[in-house]
Amino acid sequence: MAAPADSSLTHWRHALAEHWPVDGPLQRLHGEHDLNLATTSRVYKVMRSGLGEADIAPQIACHRHLAATGILVPAPVATYGGDLSAQLQDERGEPRSAWVLQRLPGVALAQLTPWTETLAQAIGEQTARLHTALMDFNHPAIAQTHAWDIRALATRTDSAEAVAAHPLGATLRRIIDEHTAPACHALEQMPCYPIHNDLNEHNLLVRATSCGEATLTGLIDFGDMLRAPTIVDLAIAAAYLAVGTAHPWPLLRGLVRGYCKHRPLRARERALLWPLLLSRLAQSAINATHARLVGRDDPYLQISQQRVSRFLEKHADEHAAFVHALVARASGAPAPMHGLTSWIASPQRELAPVFKATMVGAPVLDLSVTGEHACDNPVHPDLTQIASAVTRLGGQDSAVLGRYAEPRLIYGAPFYLSASHGASARRTVHIAVDVFLPAGTPVHSPLPATVHSAEICDAAYDYGGLVTLRHEGHGGSSFFTLYGHLSHASVSALVPGQAVAAGEAFAVLGQAHENGGWPPHVHLQLGLTDLPGSRWPGVVDPDDALDWRDVFPDPAPLLGLPAGQLTYTVGGEDALHALRETHSPPSLRTSYNEPLTIVRGWQSLLFDREGRTYLDAYNNVPHIGHAHPAVRAAIDRQLRLVNTNTRYLQPIHAEYTAALAARMPSALDVVFLLSSGSEANELALRLARTATGATDTVVLAAGYHGHTVAAIDISDYKFSGPGGDGAPDWVHVVPNPDAYRAGLEPQDPLTGTYFAAEVIHRIEALVNAGRPPACLIAETFPSVGGQLIPPPGYLAQVYGAIRNAGGLCIADEVQTGLGRLGEYFWGFEQQQVIPDIVVLGKPMGNGYPLAAVVTSKAIAERFDTGMEFFATFGGSSAACAAGLAVLNVIDEEALAQRARTVGNHLLSGLRELARRQPLLADVRGLGLFIGVEIADENRQPLAAHAAWIVERLRQERVLIGRDGPDHNVLKIRPPLAFGKADADYLLARLDQVLSEGALASGHERSTVG
Repeated sequence: MAAPADSSLTHWRHALAEHWPVDGPLQRLHGEHDLNLATTSRVYKVMRSGLGEADIAPQIACHRHLAATGILVPAPVATYGGDLSAQLQDERGEPRSAWVLQRLPGVALAQLTPWTETLAQAIGEQTARLHTALMDFNHPAIAQTHAWDIRALATRTDSAEAVAAHPLGATLRRIIDEHTAPACHALEQMPCYPIHNDLNEHNLLVRATSCGEATLTGLIDFGDMLRAPTIVDLAIAAAYLAVGTAHPWPLLRGLVRGYCKHRPLRARERALLWPLLLSRLAQSAINATHARLVGRDDPYLQISQQRVSRFLEKHADEHAAFVHALVARASGAPAPMHGLTSWIASPQRELAPVFKATMVGAPVLDLSVTGEHACDNPVHPDLTQIASAVTRLGGQDSAVLGRYAEPRLIYGAPFYLSASHGASARRTVHIAVDVFLPAGTPVHSPLPATVHSAEICDAAYDYGGLVTLRHEGHGGSSFFTLYGHLSHASVSALVPGQAVAAGEAFAVLGQAHENGGWPPHVHLQLGLTDLPGSRWPGVVDPDDALDWRDVFPDPAPLLGLPAGQLTYTVGGEDALHALRETHSPPSLRTSYNEPLTIVRGWQSLLFDREGRTYLDAYNNVPHIGHAHPAVRAAIDRQLRLVNTNTRYLQPIHAEYTAALAARMPSALDVVFLLSSGSEANELALRLARTATGATDTVVLAAGYHGHTVAAIDISDYKFSGPGGDGAPDWVHVVPNPDAYRAGLEPQDPLTGTYFAAEVIHRIEALVNAGRPPACLIAETFPSVGGQLIPPPGYLAQVYGAIRNAGGLCIADEVQTGLGRLGEYFWGFEQQQVIPDIVVLGKPMGNGYPLAAVVTSKAIAERFDTGMEFFATFGGSSAACAAGLAVLNVIDEEALAQRARTVGNHLLSGLRELARRQPLLADVRGLGLFIGVEIADENRQPLAAHAAWIVERLRQERVLIGRDGPDHNVLKIRPPLAFGKADADYLLARLDQVLSEGALASGHERSTVG
């Protein structure tokens, strides 16, 4: 239906005003059949031609009933005469019934993402309360069935043509036959009550809180109400939530958990939720297609079809057993597999050995995320490392076991990822046990069985030969065992339906070349699903692992071992957090509202204890990439030789200092080595004071130089921040060269002169007061100050003024040195200056404690006053080995060039994004040193928005930070291993989050009333 012209709105304003107040301009809201108009406080519903007051009476009565019980629904508004509806005339003089509702706050759920588990739980709670309230409501005109009744789907005669015309026609037909028809038969045995019947994303109202979280504010549109079992309504809500996200299971958990807080679900209702969910989505697809075929291509009907099709393509063949287990766990009911492990392990159960080798006391591989036997490379694992570990533990003929529920980073094929990038959701949790034995070892059935499936899965990291056996007995139901990594020949000899006796050898273990590259072993899994083995997930997403474990329980008893003996337990985050809080100072804080437990890294990726992967676009300390093999090897080799201090002549010390000095301007040729940037800045101050005889120091606003007493004294970020005592009288703060905040052109030479003038003026004032400065100390490119790129000529003028006053210039290059800027190895090169003293830190050792002060011989000689310089760990053998490895890798892997190429690509992408996303007020950077200003159209900083973006990206498994004097600058400063694919992934996730953030900023849109 086209939006009404102004004349139409004028007509309806006059017509409505005869019966109700119209307090403001009318706005058109969408609707499938009827005309919905709204002001800020009311929604005016003008029904389509042919519907009388009797047709809307059930809705009005329902709204009155529910509003009186406190359910979040709009209350009807009476006419001037006290009636709840009225007869109007449209522009052609035809009669139209109308009624009015109060307008609830918020926007349609469709307009605000992300949809969280917390929000889903609130929807579940409100749905349960709605059902309770409707149980004692009745109206004779409530429909018994209509086109949106799921129960009619299986028998509708007009759906066949729509099914045939739909691209997913075969899937829709299968849903109707395998899910809808049996579910509708079951529904016939259940009591019926009034239900909403359309709890979709357009009929649920939400409001965004200041932190971006959505809260439920109302349920609207009871136009499709009918009498049906309440599980139908819950399934409809579940269906529309499910299509709104790539990973629907947390929303389904939340919805069911919330519902069951107020109304428990019976076993037969739990079993129907998934079939009815699929049925509703099939019904939506069919109705939309049917409307298009008959020439009624209503945008309202088509509005969610893309998401519906995408969901059905991905999930229509989902394990029903998994969803049933998920629903059971969320509702607090026993899992469908409850008791199977106990039944197998019971003393009266006679099990034949799966292998002749003994399992009792067999050694266990530790393949967990940080395990002793895990592969070195967690992205492209070398499976021969596992084979070597098996040989070390068990030799040739003894069994070696692998654990159940163990999170592992050894699954390297793309099919273990939900998307192409390594930071996307990854299946890591092993829900089977492994038995490693030589190839050719016979595998025996532990119980009488028939062959259910026999397949060959020959991709890399896959099963190879794969067999599932069907067994009878547990509660009269069938259950299955799966055996992976068998020889192709033995699997090919099996036929589905073939009987296998208890203890009969039905296959043998395959060789590595025929089972995905894995060392010879069997993957033994226990489950309750009649799908072929290739459809069994042997490894699952850690977010869903508990539900999958209910479907595929611990199979250790099949090997004659106690249940739980081979089960891996991941420590609880709450316990870890409590332990940290007990023994750590309260000033030691974690990043993010929901702290991360990070236990491993690789290149630009970080991993938690269950193998969840995060893209690290924040940590500059692992300069050349997390866990770089060259650094690890260099430290390991040196530690095996000696790790001592600089009181001895060390070849590695001399070699490293010479290599570092060679990268500096020739005038800077003396290297002091220390353990941290804080130490280095302390020493730099001592050098300047000793060389000049002065104390006063000029620093930049929002600068940060470390955590020691003197470093805090020169860090405006600290002494002017919370808990700070202000600047000491010998410290003088000058403005940051922040062109954006000053409203100046960053590349204009006059901008550099503008900022330098303030510094020069301050220096002249100090000289005139008889307090010439000892030094200026500044981050060459201010990082905490907001990832700033100084304007051209700025430092040259400032350095000249300091030197004219007799002071020295100290460049803090902790954040920007060693090739991070791509085009320049050091930040001061970009400014075309040479400092007197350069301070280096964090990235030098790629995480190994190492820092440096580099200066001239003249300054170093003035420092030689007779007091010895010595730092126990400064210049230690291992630290020098790490530092030298970093320099070598920067050259060998061309990381400075990579920083330039990837940085330009990322900056270009961010600037393109800024053209579409107004919150990105300024994008600046060089190489992989990038800042993004979050501000409104008036350049007012939006710190809360920046915090929300950082937190949401963390939820999307992308890590960045924020800084700047107003805490509104997104800080992107990844390891130099960061690649173009990483940049593209960051850009995609940021675009997604910014699209959510525009809604969370408080701008509400129109809703259906």
